Amino acid sequence: MKLYFARGTCSLSPHIVAEEAGIALEYERVDIKTHRTASGADFHAISPKGYVPALLLDDGTLLSEGPAIVQYLADLKPEAGLLPPVGDVARYRVIEWLSFVNSEMHKSFSPLFDPAALAEVKAESRAKLAKHFAFAGAALGDQSYLTGETFTVADAYFFVMTSWSIFQKIEVPRNVADFRTRVTARPAVHRALKAEGLTA
Repeated sequence: MKLYFARGTCSLSPHIVAEEAGIALEYERVDIKTHRTASGADFHAISPKGYVPALLLDDGTLLSEGPAIVQYLADLKPEAGLLPPVGDVARYRVIEWLSFVNSEMHKSFSPLFDPAALAEVKAESRAKLAKHFAFAGAALGDQSYLTGETFTVADAYFFVMTSWSIFQKIEVPRNVADFRTRVTARPAVHRALKAEGLTA
């Protein structure tokens, strides 16, 4: 399987999940400005949506959208404990967090990465993100991870958001900053960061 990624984007989330699960993937970097892959291919010809992540399965099937990809990877290696089994309400708590991070947090970051976005739009996004991080911090409490003491696919995605908060100079609650530090220290996360050139 091959994961198409772009450095520092949300595609870091499935990269982390693959490392955590011990799934060996092939990785190909995508230039999100030119939409060319590292091998020179037109990424739009591979994934019509034109954005990462995209996972090319061994049978030629292309799977897109980060939340779908991380669930697929986690289900390939259930013994890794990254996603509870079907029928367990704990699974849907994880998916609930995946949905929140995707639809509320990630979406709110978008204008901040758009140089054409108006100042007032960016200010509104920052206000929304402050509320979202406050909500996540309250839910996190003194737990290690979003749904308890077990690292899940939702934590991988949330970690990316906390990393973006540094780049965008968005203040987060202390326990969210501690979460970011805790996740960064995980060996699998370190490997993913290093592979993408995001850490020494």
